Amino acid sequence: MTTQDTEVTEFAAEWERWHKQHEDRLAAPDGFLAITSINWLSETPARFADAPGSWAADDSGVSVLLADGEELELDGEVIKGSYNFGRIPERGGLFPRDANGVYEVARRGGNDILRPRRPGNGLRTGFRGTPAYAPDPRWVVLGRYRPFGTPRDTTVGSVVEGLQHVYAAPGAVEFEVDGQPLALTAFNGHAAGSLHILFTDATSGVTTYAANRSLQVASPDADGNVVLDFNRATNLPCAYTEFATCPLPPAENRLPVAVEAGEQIPYEAGQGGSAA
Repeated sequence: MTTQDTEVTEFAAEWERWHKQHEDRLAAPDGFLAITSINWLSETPARFADAPGSWAADDSGVSVLLADGEELELDGEVIKGSYNFGRIPERGGLFPRDANGVYEVARRGGNDILRPRRPGNGLRTGFRGTPAYAPDPRWVVLGRYRPFGTPRDTTVGSVVEGLQHVYAAPGAVEFEVDGQPLALTAFNGHAAGSLHILFTDATSGVTTYAANRSLQVASPDADGNVVLDFNRATNLPCAYTEFATCPLPPAENRLPVAVEAGEQIPYEAGQGGSAA
């Protein structure tokens, strides 16, 4: 085996390890595939078939009233009777639980929601993994990060009709594919200094999920250089479940080229499991 063959084999093996970890998180007992419903909370208390208690939300935050024999646990605290979780920040969430599952209390697009997560949910127990393009070093692309003078508040749509998300975009990433100059607006990533990119391309709706794909990018180096590994482009939860509120890419992130790398349309998409 040549040195090049060895490098390609190691590259594929590392991708396989990464992809398994990604799928394990998605299909965890309290992961997105375990969600059984999405419930939009209002000032009027309401009970839901897949969660204990009666739930409401107002200016004081999200509250629950648990009946006799019902209890939840949050961060080691046992919750009984009436309890107020306080105001949940946008894109924030709390995860109280009981013996049956986890109950995500979150805020998305200015709305308070409750999403029960049950490990026995059929979408999770029947998960077969996500098809993907074979990892290819060609799709590890070098780029240059161009910060904006000040971060730009960017409003994007959602897979939920009428819902909007607002993200701070600190800059854009410029790169080339087959000599064609391209650019993608980037949002802040989870780790300090890292970037998060939402995009579509010419494969979207053909071999990849139509609404969006997601790419995490490590922090730029001192010269602004970044690495875009499109082999690690992933589906958002909305590709699997109708109970997600995923954002859509900004208009300028619709690439005219076919990015034949990363995750493809999930098996579940043709079985009522996706929300296009």
